[in-house]
Parts: sequence; structure tokens; C-alpha cells
Amino acid sequence: MQTRNNHYEDTAHNSFGGRFRITGMSDLTAGDWPLRRLMTEVVGSGHKSAEDMTREQAREAFARILAGEPQETTLGAFWLANRWKRNTPTELAAFTDVMREQSVKTATPECNPVDCGANYDGKHTTALLGVGAGLISAAAGTPVVVHSGDRIPTQEADAYKHVLDELGVRTDLDPEESATMTDEVGFGFYYQQNFNPGITDLYDRRAEMGVRTFVNTIETLANPANADVHLGSFYHLAFAKRIVDTVGELDSQDIPRVIMFQGLEGYDDIRPGKTVVAEYDGEFEDYEIETAEFGMDFEREELAVEDVAADSATITEEVLAGEREGAFADAIALNAAMRIYAGGDADSIEEGLATARDVLADGSAFDRLGALQEF
Repeated sequence: MQTRNNHYEDTAHNSFGGRFRITGMSDLTAGDWPLRRLMTEVVGSGHKSAEDMTREQAREAFARILAGEPQETTLGAFWLANRWKRNTPTELAAFTDVMREQSVKTATPECNPVDCGANYDGKHTTALLGVGAGLISAAAGTPVVVHSGDRIPTQEADAYKHVLDELGVRTDLDPEESATMTDEVGFGFYYQQNFNPGITDLYDRRAEMGVRTFVNTIETLANPANADVHLGSFYHLAFAKRIVDTVGELDSQDIPRVIMFQGLEGYDDIRPGKTVVAEYDGEFEDYEIETAEFGMDFEREELAVEDVAADSATITEEVLAGEREGAFADAIALNAAMRIYAGGDADSIEEGLATARDVLADGSAFDRLGALQEF
């Protein structure tokens, strides 16, 4: 794997009290396209007749949002209009670029991890498998990073942070600490409040919306570790294609490999039964995998829990310690296999699964959990 130098960027303070990079902000907010004009002339005429924004218009719009400029009604209308019309990859790339330039603080581990960009608003029914899967992947030599906030709209459900908290892992880390965790453990957590404060400052307005907005999409692409591989999830294949196209249009980062799949509850956990996978590594392809192909026979209901954070933490510990078999052990191993494959350390998911089984059997995955808890 490649190695990179650690990278950390300074920020200033915006009108919400958060921090943003000062590059280009004044030029964008002094432009010709305040959100009210964009609503009237471009995006606000309805989902059939609305026009798409140019890259420049979208950049200016999101810079104004981060600067706290739009009146609450105007901002809500703008978010809803974009939800109706559906954002193009050009628009999403422009939003993401401005977020990266003016809000995201990056810190790059030397180990070149896989970026696991799960939906930030979390899960409410089934166990969160990514912590266990990530630690198995780390033990196998494929480092991963995960990132989340705390009760993000709209679901405000359990995400990576809450499972890690239940495991006694420090989560209130600055980005440099997160990068160090990744290098030392092979598994790193980046906390949105600390690495993406401009988005955190939008929390109350997002919560008032009651529906997901494009912010829910772009925050998963924040890539605070500057990883070369993005692993994410989708509900519909068309969305995966849109994300791949978005990544291809980014100016703020270069991500040559993207793997996405139909996640359980929209999270980065593979579904039982059939799962559609979308993969980009120079060319876009999609295919199906089935848990039965890997000798696994379990249903979605078997992955349900009463307390997502607490139960997921218990399941993670028991699976890594070799104290639990069955549906959860199989599901965590399969998700680890996907991460190992995404990182390029296995030529197939099947090969990744064999490696995952090995590191579960020899106890090295459980050792990674201990190292994470001691960090």
C-alpha cells in the first residue's frame, strides 16, 4: 500500500461559531446568486420544470449556506427544492468541494486506509456491524477509517460513535488524533463535530426539515483521512452511479476506487440474501452477491436488536473474542471481507472472507479491539 505524509489544515471561525477554511469564501459570497434568486430563477419551479445549477452557482450557494447567510425559510425551501429535483453529480461535487475547502479539517494517516462513509443518521433496528468488520479488516492488514456525528437528522439514530462509546473507545478526537489512531490500531474514528464543524453548525436547521437533504449525501464524502478508496451504501443503484459520477467530478480530492452496496438500513452493512454491489476502478460495473454463496443462511430479522448501540457493542466483543457464532459472526466476517477486498488486499470477496475467518480464529482481531480501547 502507498504511504502518505500527515496533512492538517488550519481553519478560521464563521458566523455560527464553527470553523472554516478562508480560501475563496469572500469571492463566493460576493457573487450574483443568493439562494432566493436561485430559487426564483433556477431550482424552485418544481421537480419537473426546475433547472440544474452550474458548478459555479452550486459552489456559491453552499458557501453562502456555510457562512450562515440564508434566512431560515429560504434555506429550507432551497433544500426541499433540491430534494424534489434531485441533484446532479456536478452540483453534489460543487457542494462537496466547498465543504472540503471551507469546513473539513483533514489529517492523513500514513497507512492509506479505506474510507467507510456510512449514512450519518444511523440505524434504529439492526446491529451495526462496521466496528467489528473494521477491526477484522485491520487485523488482516487493511486499515479502515469510519466517521460519524452524534444523532444526525433525520433519523438521529445510532451511528459509529455510539457503538464505540459503548465499547469504551475515545471518540471526542481531533483529526490528528484520529489519524494517529488509524496508524496505531488500523482502525480510526473521525468525529464530525471536530473535523467538519461547518456542517455541525447546520444541525438545528437540518433537524427542522424533517427530511434528508443533500447535506446527508455530501457529509459521507467528507473523507477526513484523504483515503484513496471510498466504501459506501445506497438504496437504489441509480444513486450509486450518481455518487461515482460525483466522485469523478471532485476538485478537492482524488478517489480512484469506489465500492458501494445496498446497505442494511442504508448503512454500510451488507444485507442478508441478495445485495447489489456497484464498483468503480476506472470503469463502472454492478453485480449481485448472495449470502448463501458464502455458506451463510440468515435473515434480516436475525440481525435485529433492541438497543442498537449497546447490543452492537456486546455482539462486536463476543464475535471478536470467538464467543459468538451464527448470524452475527457470519455477517461481520462478510462485511470485513468487503473491506479487505475494497482495500485491494484480496482479489475477491471470497478471498477476503477466508482472510477474515483466519484473523478471527487466531485472535488478532480481538487484539485490535483491545488496542482501540487502550488508545
